[in-house]
Amino acid sequence: MKTHLHLWAASSTLVAALSAFCVQPAIASDRVTPSTTDDSSEQAEPLATSDGAGAEQVAIAEQVAIAEQVKDEVTVWAEGRRETNYASPNSLLTPQDLTAVNAATTEDLVKYEPSLIIRRRFIGDANGVIGLRGSNMFQTTRTMVFADGIPLHYFLQTRWNGAPRWGLVTADEIGYVEVVYGPFSAEYGGNAMGGVVNIETRIPTDRQIRLTGTAMQQAFDALGYDASSSGNKGFLSYGEKFGKLSVYAAATRLENEGQPQTFRFGTSTPANGGEAQVSGSLAGANEYGNPVRYFGNTGPVDSRTDQFKLKLGYELPQGWFVLFNTGYEVRDIATDAAQNYLLGDGGAPLWNGTLVEDGAAFQVRGRDFNVNQQDRRSLLLGGRLQGPLTSNWQLEASVSVFDILEDETRTSSLNPLDPAFTPAGTVRNYDEAGWQSAEVKLQSDRLAGSDHWSLVTGTRYERYSLGVTNYSSGDYANGERTSLSNASGGDSELAALFAQLAWRAGAKWDVAFGGRFESWRSEDGFFNNRGQIDRHTDRSETRFSPKLSIGYAPSSNWLVRFSSARAFRFPIVEELFQNERRTNGTSIANANLEPEDGLHHNLMVERSLAGGGQLRLNLFTENIDDVIFNQTTLVDNRTVSTFLPIDEVVTDGAELVFNHSALGGGRLNLRFNIAYLDSEITANSANPALEGNVFPRMPKWRSHLLLNYHFNDRWDLGGGIRYSSNSFGDLDNRDTAREVFGAHDEFTQVNVKLGYQVRESLRLNLGVDNLTDEVAYVHHPWPGRTGFVGFVLDL
Repeated sequence: MKTHLHLWAASSTLVAALSAFCVQPAIASDRVTPSTTDDSSEQAEPLATSDGAGAEQVAIAEQVAIAEQVKDEVTVWAEGRRETNYASPNSLLTPQDLTAVNAATTEDLVKYEPSLIIRRRFIGDANGVIGLRGSNMFQTTRTMVFADGIPLHYFLQTRWNGAPRWGLVTADEIGYVEVVYGPFSAEYGGNAMGGVVNIETRIPTDRQIRLTGTAMQQAFDALGYDASSSGNKGFLSYGEKFGKLSVYAAATRLENEGQPQTFRFGTSTPANGGEAQVSGSLAGANEYGNPVRYFGNTGPVDSRTDQFKLKLGYELPQGWFVLFNTGYEVRDIATDAAQNYLLGDGGAPLWNGTLVEDGAAFQVRGRDFNVNQQDRRSLLLGGRLQGPLTSNWQLEASVSVFDILEDETRTSSLNPLDPAFTPAGTVRNYDEAGWQSAEVKLQSDRLAGSDHWSLVTGTRYERYSLGVTNYSSGDYANGERTSLSNASGGDSELAALFAQLAWRAGAKWDVAFGGRFESWRSEDGFFNNRGQIDRHTDRSETRFSPKLSIGYAPSSNWLVRFSSARAFRFPIVEELFQNERRTNGTSIANANLEPEDGLHHNLMVERSLAGGGQLRLNLFTENIDDVIFNQTTLVDNRTVSTFLPIDEVVTDGAELVFNHSALGGGRLNLRFNIAYLDSEITANSANPALEGNVFPRMPKWRSHLLLNYHFNDRWDLGGGIRYSSNSFGDLDNRDTAREVFGAHDEFTQVNVKLGYQVRESLRLNLGVDNLTDEVAYVHHPWPGRTGFVGFVLDL
């Protein structure tokens, strides 16, 4: 086992000891957010800081002030307040930063943030998963995403299925985005082990009608596929304020064709003379470096997404504000044009059998060319209430309901062009799936009338339900269900109480303590295997998570902050209950999983720069026990996956951030960050051979550059570079081949965007993503060079 040098071993002992007590770290400094209660169109002024504010508040206030330089209104739905929970490193994105991004979908807006990865495989991808710091992109239950306090994170499933529902908030309505790193605030549970993305949307202050249109064109050439694909996106929004009532409504349609996501291959073996001769396959290698023959792909992915948004906000008497938020999404994705490269002696396609080309034999199965169609409809309802209880106390309450109205995938057994084709196939359907959440939070920035003490406390409740049923089908295209193959599902719930107390000890020091008590329960778990029903035993667990934060501001420009926290991430319903057999794989859940147990530390040193900038260094370490990880193997060309715990994973990291909004005589806005990660499996009793290996999907290096240069009032040029070193996809680290399907490659993606303000109400945009047309894989291929042309019209 590798010996890790933890920078804060003494604090580890302190936090572990605090687990026995009811105290958790709060925040020692105040965070400024824009106000919602002002009817004017002016940006709210930063609130005055107390004499213990220090450099941190100054830096954040400078970030918020950037928004005043842009035309768009940045008054947001969130109630303006100085929060007491800021014990974590954070990053703030303003509208000026977002204009430099070719934002085809909402997740594009955060993909340049420090230590963050968004894996969106093509425009229109339903699986835009997110990873933060020591939590990789398939550990989606470790990152929380909120819009106006309503959860967008998807804690019914994980891995590629666990992407946040980004489409339920539109890029046009965003006022600002804050990324919070780590579980150092008691307001968030163990699902914030990676961090939290908080999105706050804008309030219409007068009539605002916006129409936008974007056309997209992508070229992709790899592994026998060479074609161009196109797409388009249309958006219409209406905002109005009628006295105390604010209304925002929006509709989006996105249609796009993405590159093939899976390339089919067979392992090459020496021919023995009895195989059928074939032509058209390509010699290559798989991610393990073994010789293979590529013989086809799943074909382009056709996606269409319709999204509808309605928000109603009302200003109540005495400074209270209520918001109703609803989003409805219809998503159709078809992969129904699988390509077969193989031709027999007579020139007819070959669809199965043991075949040989150039002396190499390989196996082909008819199911490798199957086709499928997914239809999904989702509804999100949310509400938020904010206001002052007294002159010193604020209340915030929120509720949300997410319901999967329909989620059905129909898959054929064979390709329709295969002579052996029949309409037989499978139908997969999600039943009674969704979640409900509620939270009440109380906050005082002047506890007992003292400027030196502050408190935030509250309670949160969440409930999740998931059921999935697989049917055999005599006519898959029409969703005919012949017989039940298997069904599984269950429920979980989580209730929490939290509190954080902060003490500002003069102008230089602050200390925050807090704690989060959580009670978790799983129930009604079952597995129906062709009529044989197994029921899982109901379970319950309780955990307490202490927090600690100490800040020191030696001067108005410098801030040093140490944060430490314990966090527990409870298993979700998919990990516990989703057992199923599919056409190309089997998934086995584990109803006995224990919660992940993490100990997290962060040391931040930050200097505020003249003119609106920050230079920040974060050193962090994460020690997590009982890491829940989906382990997958290939058996007879079918995937078999199950959720098993890894005893311990340790991640050490360093993160350097440089942001400045006034370079080049005030014309250049620049954001740069670079992060180093060392993530290692340090203990694994089930398979000690894995100890010392790098944890999957965790590159050593990540770096992002985002900049926007304003030539004059009409022209601006934006650009971005995203870099990641390579990583492993498997626990055993055997997947060492690069630039092949299945690999996790190093990549450098260069993106540019040119904007022209034709007149006050009309803007034209021209952009390119992946300018160098780099071919790289994150198991699936990243998109090729993609061009954008679009307009924004304010009516």
